[in-house]
Amino acid sequence: MNSMNQYLVSRADPSSHQWQTMPLPSISGGEVLLSIDLFSFTANNVTYAVFGDKMKYWEFFPTSDPSRGCIPVWGFATVESSAVEGIAVGERFYGYFPMASHLVVRPERTTPHGFTDGAVHRRELPAIYNQYVRCSNDSMYRADREAEIALLRPLFITSFLLEDFLADETYFGATQVLLSSASSKTAYGTAACLARRGGVDVIGLTSPGNVEFVKSLGCYSKVVTYDELKTLDPKVATVYCDFAGNASLRATLHTHFGDALKYSCSIGGTHWEDLGGSKDLPGPRPTLFFAPAQGKKRVAEWGAAGFQATATEAWEHFMQQVTQSTPRWMNVVQSTGSVDVERVVRAVINGEVQARDGHVLRFG
Repeated sequence: MNSMNQYLVSRADPSSHQWQTMPLPSISGGEVLLSIDLFSFTANNVTYAVFGDKMKYWEFFPTSDPSRGCIPVWGFATVESSAVEGIAVGERFYGYFPMASHLVVRPERTTPHGFTDGAVHRRELPAIYNQYVRCSNDSMYRADREAEIALLRPLFITSFLLEDFLADETYFGATQVLLSSASSKTAYGTAACLARRGGVDVIGLTSPGNVEFVKSLGCYSKVVTYDELKTLDPKVATVYCDFAGNASLRATLHTHFGDALKYSCSIGGTHWEDLGGSKDLPGPRPTLFFAPAQGKKRVAEWGAAGFQATATEAWEHFMQQVTQSTPRWMNVVQSTGSVDVERVVRAVINGEVQARDGHVLRFG
């Protein structure tokens, strides 16, 4: 292949897209050319696009047209050419990529486990997105699970750290944890971790159409629809984890539980002022959960190896549930080519994807 393709969207309207083809970039000393061949596309990626300016997501993979951006995705790439000692052609890496066929990186702090992209434009951006994991030395990697890893690993790390944070705080004295958007992958990952540890009831809030799916997961103590929220006992000490970002729902929940609400947090790529409705609510002030802060705390306490071992153990338990439960928690849907990429992106943006489906894409 002598050219590379990019899927670009309007920064003002991610549903408006165009394909861009350009010559395949050549590399110089200190650079590596990666061929991106598999990535997931979920509501998480839509968040990256919607808040691309406010949260600087567009800055990871800049384009020649300032009005258009390249949506970041999680997936796998193979080294096509390398001018870096210790990184060989044919090696496979997991990480954060553009919706493109190729990416040039400038590896720094290369270890047997991977490297950090030291490209100048990425140096001031959050380090967690700049790290690339060498699959041959990754405790979470399995070749037959690449699709599941691309879909769930970036979300599960947030789930794992959120549950760890809540347990670390002894659930702020609450006896139940409410999770909105209970059918979402990050929410049910958190629910699975909560259920595994035990000690609190895990309540899933969802829409009527997703009730049966959420119940089938088996990790929620109880499932209620948003309309049934007020049937919950308002005197029970409660923690609320907001995966929906719905200001009206948040206000209803805070008003319903009042002082019995012990903690309220948002999980996602935005700030509360963007979501609206966070001020002057009964109960605790809503807080944005920042997963990297909890991760940094645990690495300091457990050491990098201890953190990785604990996270891997939790991941393996979660993957066993995802892949071996009947019915499966997630159906992997793989699509290839520009027409299918456009179709899947449109469906995810419009909220037309079935809760049990996880979409993995290849350019060709």
